[in-house]
Amino acid sequence: MSAVHPSTLAWVSRHLGAGERIVSVEALHGGITAEMRRLTVGDRDGVSRELVLRSFVDPYYVAQAEDALDREARALTLLTGTEVAAPRMVAVDPTAVHCAYPSLLMTRLAGRPVIGDAGLETRVPLLARQLAAIHAVRPAERPPKYETLTTPDTVVTPHDADAAVWAAAIDVIRGPAPSGEGLFLHRDFQPGNVLFDVSPTGQSDARITGVVDWAQASWGPADLDVAHCSTALAMLHGPAWGTRFAEAYVEAGGVLASSPDERLYWRVRDALAFSEEVGAVARPWREAGRTELTTPVVERRLDAYVTALMHASG
Repeated sequence: MSAVHPSTLAWVSRHLGAGERIVSVEALHGGITAEMRRLTVGDRDGVSRELVLRSFVDPYYVAQAEDALDREARALTLLTGTEVAAPRMVAVDPTAVHCAYPSLLMTRLAGRPVIGDAGLETRVPLLARQLAAIHAVRPAERPPKYETLTTPDTVVTPHDADAAVWAAAIDVIRGPAPSGEGLFLHRDFQPGNVLFDVSPTGQSDARITGVVDWAQASWGPADLDVAHCSTALAMLHGPAWGTRFAEAYVEAGGVLASSPDERLYWRVRDALAFSEEVGAVARPWREAGRTELTTPVVERRLDAYVTALMHASG
């Protein structure tokens, strides 16, 4: 338990039940912005349960931690009792008053992310239905409006990409963002943040057990979440899966922008945003076993996806 600062462990202990204590701490891999720890908690009768501790440690992300943890805490609270399975918030210290770093303590859900190619035909419709269910949540209090940080000047055109295609894609986001109907957004909905229960014998009976990482929960058009998951799927499994996910979302009852130009705007904008952080995105995928997804490989898939979007638009 030396990996977690004593002050943070003391804070966690104050939020445990009577007679409970921390039995073990294990690092969880896959996160980019925060360190994740699985805490096993036991009582005097030998009954145990698991919690997850999310701590912002990197100085760059510590500066954003208060907003992120406040958003996550509010999202987890409002999702309690809905059809969306999410962790239950136990405690939050967004400004590190009690902990060594800004932290959030929550329950741990069963299941695990699945990012391999096997069983993708089964999982994509499940992902689409889950996202449609998230968008159907009607919170009593709206979360903050979405943010898009990518600008035409910050896009990183991949090496060996068709410069003309990428220039045309960048031109797509030079105009104002479309004004669409606002909905409750996860804002980082992608396979790494969705937990599945998959039997050892196959993928055909896979089911979603929960959705995690609500630190960017926002209010905005559904196209934002759909575009984000589409790009992630395109980089993980190939460009065609980005298109397939958008189709599956509509088949699941989700509603996208009526204008093709508006749909293109959000899909291109999200893909260009990934261009700025391909290395950071690919690293946890390799750590999770997709060792073939080197940064150059993921860049090529992103390039192919952007090219497909632009060619489809005419």
